[in-house]
Order: sequence, then C-alpha cells, then structure tokens
Amino acid sequence: MAQGKPIRVGIMGFGQTGRQIYELASRSDDVEVVAVADIGKPEILHYLLGAEVKEPQRHELHGNFLVNPGFRTRLLQIDRPAEMPWDIFGVDMVIDSTGKYRDTSYMQDHLGNGAPRVLLRTLPTDGIDRIVIPGINDAEAAATDCMISAGSATTTALCLLLHVLSRSFTIECGSMTTIHSYTSDQALQDYAGSDIRRSRSAAENIIPNSHEAGAWLGRILPRFDGKFLTSALNVPIHEGCLLDVNLVLGDAEVGVEDINQAMRDAKLPGIIGVVEDPIVSSDVIGNPLSLLFDTKGTLKAGNNIIKTLSWYENLGHAARLLDVVRIYRQLDVQQEAA
Repeated sequence: MAQGKPIRVGIMGFGQTGRQIYELASRSDDVEVVAVADIGKPEILHYLLGAEVKEPQRHELHGNFLVNPGFRTRLLQIDRPAEMPWDIFGVDMVIDSTGKYRDTSYMQDHLGNGAPRVLLRTLPTDGIDRIVIPGINDAEAAATDCMISAGSATTTALCLLLHVLSRSFTIECGSMTTIHSYTSDQALQDYAGSDIRRSRSAAENIIPNSHEAGAWLGRILPRFDGKFLTSALNVPIHEGCLLDVNLVLGDAEVGVEDINQAMRDAKLPGIIGVVEDPIVSSDVIGNPLSLLFDTKGTLKAGNNIIKTLSWYENLGHAARLLDVVRIYRQLDVQQEAA
C-alpha cells in the first residue's frame, strides 16, 4: 500500500461517535470513509449528521451515498457485522462504533467479511490482540494485530492521567469516578431494562453505575493492575464529562502545585491539555483533547492523598480512534518497505 493513498475506513454504527469520526475524516487529507453500516435509513443518517456538525452543507446525500468535498461514502442499511460485505469496498480497517459488538466472535465476523483489521471504539468483553491508547502504548502496536480496541473515552482519560503522573510520583493505589453525560443506551423515561438503576430516567436522575476501566487498566498500564477502583455517575446532561480521581501517593512531600506542574509538563500536544480557568462541562463541548486537566480542581488531604479533576468529551475519543487507524497504516507502510 502506497503511503500517499488515503486510508480506506469502514464504519459500523453511525451514532454520535460514528458521525464524529466521519466528520473528522472529511476534514483530513489521509483518511476516507468508504462505507457506513447502520440500521437507519440514509436520509435519517444524513439529517443526524447535519445536526451534529458545524457546516452541514458540506455533506450531501446522493441516493445511498454521503458526499463531501473529499470523498463519497456508501450507506448500507445493515445492523450486524456478519451481514456487512467489507471486501467489496476494499477497506483497510473497520471501526465498530456501535458499542454493542464487543465480543471476539463479532470482530471475527468483520474479519471474515473482508476487513483486514477491526477497531472497537470501546472496551472489549474478552481477549483481543491489543488495546492501543495513543500517547501511552502506541509503540507496542504490531502489524500482525487484527482485533484492536482504543479503550473508551473514560479509560483513555484515566490512563493518560496515571501515565503522566506516575513518571514523576509513586502512585500506590486510587479510585476514579467519572461524572458522565447520559448515553444512548439509557432510557429517557423510567423503563424496565437489564439493570435496575439504569431503568430509571436518564433525563431526571443521577444514576450510579459501574465502569470497566479498572478491569482493563492492567492491560494498558501493568503497574496499576488491581490497584484502582472505577465507577461512574451518569448525570442528566447531553455532553461533557468530568474525571474525578483520588490518588494515594508514596511520597508525603508531594503538593498540589507539584501535581499541576507535572500535568503542564506532560508534552502530549493534541491529546492532553491543561486549563487554569474555572470552567464547567459545557465549556469542553467540541474539544478534541482526550484529557483537559483542571488545575483548580487539585486538592490534597492528609499526608499523601491527592484529588484531581479533568474534563473530556466524546469528540476527543473519535480523534484518538483515527490516530489508531494512522498508527496501523504506518506499520503497514514500514512492513512493505522492509
């Protein structure tokens, strides 16, 4: 594959993440989305895309094709990986952004239908080739990887925070709570679902929830395996999330300003940022960073407990998914040149 050719990406699921990936790709010069599989009708998908982006006029619907100044994308009304003929479209990678098909059996369906690789936008349910978090372990990616995850927006934010701070300080253990906007799998009115609390109205309640980040943390940052509790509070806002992390440090001399300065020195532009102003959740909507560290939220309790606050939203995760796509393209180029 020539390095100058755009990366041909297929998307399964055109929800918020799928639309954000498409929009980001449409403004790039190295990625084109060649096919989208979603249960929705093309005219509805086009309408929702227009409601999501700042310049809806850039994206036109021509029959079953979404067309923008950079490329055209075939829309197929397909719901399951086993039904999608990726081989017809010559994709280099499929991004499964449904959040539903996380088992390796579903990922194998993508591969069996012609996708050389499949990338989950969320955490898997069982063992896969690799979880890749740009800025942390992207150097570990291998050209032989076929089943990949980019973690989740929350997992990425937590891992980035721990990765940066552990370079300067000894972190013994800790806990994370994400104060998270409600998600599309929650009911807007009370409605019997698979979980008692999540059966309550997302638009009216703060809903305590578990979070899988803790179970996978050791796969990404082995030194923290089994050392973090992770949970979530889903709150009645549409976008914008807050990461509340409590750290037990091995050094009692570390202060608030030491933590803040370590984050200012993170040196991961485009992935981590630092804010000194007293912002709120709506201020981070449209921010493509994976972690926006809030210096005003850093507190110290006792001798060695530090509390931090950081912001993030889904757009940052969509941007990291495309970063992972580019990482694997570069590996393929290097392999072909060898």
